[in-house]
Amino acid sequence: MKIICIGRNYRKHAQELGNKVPDEPVIFMKPDSAILRQRDAFYIPDFSSDVHYEAEIVVKLNRLGKRIQSKFAHKYYAEFTVGIDFTARDLQAKLKEKGLPWEKAKGFDSSAVCGKWLPVKDFDMANLSFELKKNGQVVQSGNTSAMLFSIDEIIDHTSQYFTLKIGDQIFTGTPEGVGPVQKGDLLEGFVEGTKVLEVKVK
Repeated sequence: MKIICIGRNYRKHAQELGNKVPDEPVIFMKPDSAILRQRDAFYIPDFSSDVHYEAEIVVKLNRLGKRIQSKFAHKYYAEFTVGIDFTARDLQAKLKEKGLPWEKAKGFDSSAVCGKWLPVKDFDMANLSFELKKNGQVVQSGNTSAMLFSIDEIIDHTSQYFTLKIGDQIFTGTPEGVGPVQKGDLLEGFVEGTKVLEVKVK
């Protein structure tokens, strides 16, 4: 199982970090050891003093596929949720300055959090509202209609390079509002007002 992540997929998020808005999906990966088990706490790693939350919609693949056209992509996933792509922002900045890959800042242990999986058939995936609360306050609010590249376009693009397998997860990008976490924080993720994710920071 692999975790495919899409960066800079919301214009305002790209702009808030001072990044160029991409003309094709920006892809990076996380290893399966990045998955944080549901109900486990997230522990800030000792190699970073500036870990950020990035909430996003995550889809789980349920079919094997390669070179999947956008018009058929919806047949390859049946479940989704809200996830958090934890990022060691200080480490990422150092790596970017040197032109190096981001993996140490993005793929460290427990950096990929997923909430309760929901059936795609019950929602409009092209117009899906989601939000993240930190200590009861909304810090991120997004809608998939604002994506630069839709879920189906992401699957089309990524499957040109990687064979997608059953159980693979795709983190589809975060909206604006990312920020740091501290010990004691409580993060909660919502889809259309329904809570699907909760993680404590330690």
